[in-house]
Amino acid sequence: MGSLLEVRDLRVAYRTRGGNISEALEGVSFYLEAGQVLGVLGESGSGKSTLATSVLGLFPANAIVRTGAVLFEGRDLLQAKADELQKIRGKRISLIFQEPSVALHPAMRVGRQVRHVLAAHGTNGREVVKQRVREILQTMFAEEAERIGRSFPHQLSGGQRQRVLIAQAIACGPSLVIADEPTASLDPTTQMEILGVFRGLQKNLGLATIFITHNPALLAGFADCVLVLYAGKVVELGPAEAVLASPKHPYTQALFQSIPPLVSEPGDARKKKLPAIPGDSRPSSLPKAGCRFEPRCPERMQVCKSREPGLVSLNDRHIVSCFKYDANENR
Repeated sequence: MGSLLEVRDLRVAYRTRGGNISEALEGVSFYLEAGQVLGVLGESGSGKSTLATSVLGLFPANAIVRTGAVLFEGRDLLQAKADELQKIRGKRISLIFQEPSVALHPAMRVGRQVRHVLAAHGTNGREVVKQRVREILQTMFAEEAERIGRSFPHQLSGGQRQRVLIAQAIACGPSLVIADEPTASLDPTTQMEILGVFRGLQKNLGLATIFITHNPALLAGFADCVLVLYAGKVVELGPAEAVLASPKHPYTQALFQSIPPLVSEPGDARKKKLPAIPGDSRPSSLPKAGCRFEPRCPERMQVCKSREPGLVSLNDRHIVSCFKYDANENR
């Protein structure tokens, strides 16, 4: 089976107001098959959102696409014309934004907002559109579908607004959904509810999903593969069960240790202080040479200061960018 989506050596930068160049993605590559879930992990500024918008060609005016290819169903979207991309966005690939209050029109009822998505992609006939809206809202809200459809966004809870965004995303029957931190602004209980919605869509509709998050706990039992980004580069990529159970890169390990569990443990465990990763990954904090994580890495070696590690294959599916696993450096 061929890949539904394949990203090859994607390199994207931004030009700042002062004329400087800030690298956002450097050499990112991965593939995704139909129905699979790819979890993308990383701190703020790691390049996660740039990756999401790059797949759809939603580049701001100051973006510079240096190299790469984004092959969707065999078509390179980086080479596609504007009218071609317009037909793909929302219909074949949908993007779910992080903050519903920004993505939803505050003065438009929910049902009408879903209808607009259908109309924009060629669904014709008043009754056909109404029926499709009804079906989508029932999928998301069951017995509350009619009330939700008549409601304005401000009349809904945060979890309900996020479900509306998901409803818009699946309205036209896409084969790929990109969810950019869809649970970031929600409480832990609602996070789990929304995660359950994504699980259901993947199971019932066979949707391929790129699920972007900073919390690895959300990916357990859900993602097929996990991609870890640090300062725009892939530091680890592999099967979810392997990466989540036994992360190899020091950054992945530190990231996992610094995230609280979704469900608090009883008693004093809830007050346990979590370890923090020292320093930060801002461009101004990155070293001029060597491994980008070296200043923050508890396992750094001398070679890490002078050279940047390449990707090392631990097996045919799990790769990591770290000198610890480079046989040539550990003889």
